[in-house]
This record gives sequence, C-alpha cells and structure tokens, in this order.
Amino acid sequence: MERAIEQDNRGVVRMTTLCAGLILLMLSLALGIAAGAVHISLSDIYQAVVAPGQTDNYRIIYTLRMPRAICAALAGANLALSGCILQGILRNPLADPGIIGISAGAGLAAMALMLIAPTFTSFVPFAAFIGAMFAAAVVFFLAYERGVNPLRLVLAGVAVAAFFGGGMTALSVFFSDKIQGTVSWMAGGFAGSNWSYVRMILPYSLLGIVGTLCYYRRLNALQLGDDVAKTLGVNTERTRAVLVALAALLAASAVSVAGLLGFVGLIVPHVMRLIVGSDFEALLPCSALFGAVLVVVADVAARTLFSPVEVPVGIFMSFIGAPFFLYLLKRRMGQS
Repeated sequence: MERAIEQDNRGVVRMTTLCAGLILLMLSLALGIAAGAVHISLSDIYQAVVAPGQTDNYRIIYTLRMPRAICAALAGANLALSGCILQGILRNPLADPGIIGISAGAGLAAMALMLIAPTFTSFVPFAAFIGAMFAAAVVFFLAYERGVNPLRLVLAGVAVAAFFGGGMTALSVFFSDKIQGTVSWMAGGFAGSNWSYVRMILPYSLLGIVGTLCYYRRLNALQLGDDVAKTLGVNTERTRAVLVALAALLAASAVSVAGLLGFVGLIVPHVMRLIVGSDFEALLPCSALFGAVLVVVADVAARTLFSPVEVPVGIFMSFIGAPFFLYLLKRRMGQS
C-alpha cells in the first residue's frame, strides 16, 4: 500500500515537473523574443504570429529574435540530453559532452570546415558529428580498463579536450585572416543566428531526440548492470554504441550553431535527477525541457544585462557550471 502511494506521488511530481517545463519553455521563448534593445510586447509577438507582416516589429521578431530563441532552445535541449545519456551509460554524474572532450572534438571539426571550406557550411553538423564520435572513441579507449573507470574517464576527457583545444588554437593561428567570424562561436553564443541555423540544427535535433526517447527502456536496463540487462534481452555493447552515437549527434548539432557551450549537460540532468528520480522515461524529457529553458534564459541575460555589450552565453555557463562541477567532483571523491 505504501509503495503504491509512493509511486503515485512520484508520478504526480514527474507530471508536474514536465508541465512546469513546458510552461517555462513557452515563457522563456516569449522572453527571448520580447527582451532586447527594442522592447517588444507580448501582444506584438502574438500579432506577428497570427498576422505576419502586419506589425511594426515584424522584421525584428522574425529575422532576429525568433530564430535565435529557437536555436538556443534546441541547443540547450540537445546538450542536456547528451549529458543525460552519458551519465546514464557511465553511471557517473560527472559525465558531460564538454568535460569528456566530445564537444571539443565536434568544435575542432566544425571550425576546420568553416575555415577551410566555408562554402560547405551546411555540412558543419555532420563534420561536428564525425569529430565528436572520434573524440568519444579516443576517450573511451583511454578510460577503459576492465570497464570504464569514472575518474579515468574524466582525466582522459580533460586531456582530449585540451588536445583538441590546441588544434583549434592552431587553426586560429594558421587562418588568422578568417578567424574573426568564429571568435564569438568559440566562446559559445547565438549572435547572428538566423533561420538557416534553425534549418541546420533542426533535423539532427529531431533525429537525436526521437532516437534517445526510444531508448529510455534500455537506458533503464543498463542502470541495473550488464548481467541483469542481458537477462532482460538487451544487447549491452550495441546499445551503448547507439547511445554514444546519439549523444555525439546531439552534442555536435548544438556545437554547430552555439559553439563551445559547456556545462549544460552536467547541470540540468543532475538537478532533474534530484527532482524526478533516475527513471529515464521522465528524466530524458524533463532534462530536454529544462535544458532548453536554461540556455534561452542565459542567452537573454547575456545580451541584456550588459547592454549594449553582448556577452557570449558560454561565459555565463562557465560561471555557473565550473563551481557546480567542482562541487560534484569533491563529493564524488569523498564517497570513493
């Protein structure tokens, strides 16, 4: 009886969190469109949606702020899901696409394509995916010793991220005449985002999000250990490979439009796990929603708090995420 009541309460908490995430996402998107040097009222936003072209601020809404807000939401959801997958696979709350080097690999490949072959920018997400997969393979190879050691994984990720970061620095030196267009991208931000950016990230986001949600049962099975998962009919090695590929795809698509935006995949899944529990049926969609909310709100703060100067979103996330990571690392080492 008590267990049934507990399950009902947990279900209420999860549904409430999911509904709250949807409401906050709508509000944050409205805030992202309304806030700025030119203030836009909610009625103007509504009129621009239902009657395009008939408001004075239509051009600002549709060409500048709406695609930027959508890009921020998709990037935040993708990074949060990527971190959630990696934490589930490794059973390690320190796992994050930025910390273990996946974002750096994606960033180096994307930056190389933008500098060497700028006419092929539509292939930036695919190039970033190849870079992310290569980085993930290297990190897992270095961290594997009769299983993936969590601390070894973090150390290998730091080393790989530093190596790829050196590669990006080298590119900035060799292509110093072209680097100006990628400076804000390297810091992480959405300045200059337009509908072409939305079209670039959207298909990869849909593929990654749908694929991840389809694998939530197998992620739950992996939490029980490989032996138990195999008895439940889960091919653990193939499942891990698919999930790592999905995590890399999600991180790469976010990097392709947002640049090196860190710590979203670390903070959001951890906080959501404290609220809704470790069941990935609820954890994945809640992480995606609140990841989108976090990045949209951070983007609004980045371009309004110090107006007219626009601060890259990556700086905001670093100030928030670095202390949080140190807290988790200290607590993790204290438990070992």
